[in-house]
Amino acid sequence: MNQRTSKRDSKTPQPRDRDVKAADAQRRLRIAVTLGDPRGVGPEVALRAIWEPNPIDADILLVGPEGAVDTEGVELVTTGRWQEGGDERAAGAASVAAIERAVALAVDGSVDAICTAPISKYAVAAAGFKWPGHTEMLADMTGTPKTVLCMAVDKTPRGSPLRVMLVTNHVPLRRVPEIYTVDLLCTTGRISHDGLRRWWGIEQPRLAVCAFNPHASERGIFGDEEARVCEPAVARLIAEGIDAYGPIPADTVFHRAMRGEFDAVLAPYHDIGMTAIKTAAFGGAVNVTLGLPFPRTSPDHGTAFDLARSGRADASSMRSALEAAVHFARGALTSSSRPDRLRSG
Repeated sequence: MNQRTSKRDSKTPQPRDRDVKAADAQRRLRIAVTLGDPRGVGPEVALRAIWEPNPIDADILLVGPEGAVDTEGVELVTTGRWQEGGDERAAGAASVAAIERAVALAVDGSVDAICTAPISKYAVAAAGFKWPGHTEMLADMTGTPKTVLCMAVDKTPRGSPLRVMLVTNHVPLRRVPEIYTVDLLCTTGRISHDGLRRWWGIEQPRLAVCAFNPHASERGIFGDEEARVCEPAVARLIAEGIDAYGPIPADTVFHRAMRGEFDAVLAPYHDIGMTAIKTAAFGGAVNVTLGLPFPRTSPDHGTAFDLARSGRADASSMRSALEAAVHFARGALTSSSRPDRLRSG
């Protein structure tokens, strides 16, 4: 048998490939939605997001403990039973069990994406787990070496999108200087570049590196992280063919991104990035975990225990997160760059 394949043959879509893609494009998606901390607004907003303002265009599997919410006929993949009045430890264990099950469903191809309702980091810790948040938890559960926490909104009040990627996540501020390195910044840049191409369809993303110090250190007056970390990282990313810019002072970089100069901003630490995007679009942004083998999204708010069961919780951010999960999953099924698990449908 002739094993040779011409260059033309290797690049030309074969009839079976086209048929698989066409079938993928028509197939109804399945999305796993975790209920989050049973004591918070998660169960309520997860359910409402499926129906409001209209039914979501996908089959939804709620994942969580029985008794957390009346599922109103939506299929529930149970992970135990929630007893009203459960404590921090029980809530943390229930939250993690739901995420573990949703990840398993995504990894084995039973669902196309997951959307997670808010959890309490304190409750997760009380249950004996060491993960500081969803992002780190999902990385461990999928065996992914590095993930990136991305906050994104399609339309800010200025009319333009804003996407913020965190270089460091849930760590005390005093520890940030020791872990903020050239390698970490470059890895974040690569994952962000690939994520913007894969999930948003941006062919050549423009990444702005937010400065670490005030005024980008004014040539070393206010610190050396710009010269020691940011500039070498930007040079390395450019050498790899990634459009990277900076370091750019924090007090202008987000404004410039919302003006359309950049497709995303790499923020050096949690609060500088979160403050920017939540000021620009609180309640409208979506948390996207980049680097995973499947799409994962969540709303931009927390458990809001004070609003739970009050009827006043706003489900719009959860709806945005669910819509994003559907959008990304559809794109993953039809993209030529999707991973093998998604490639097989």
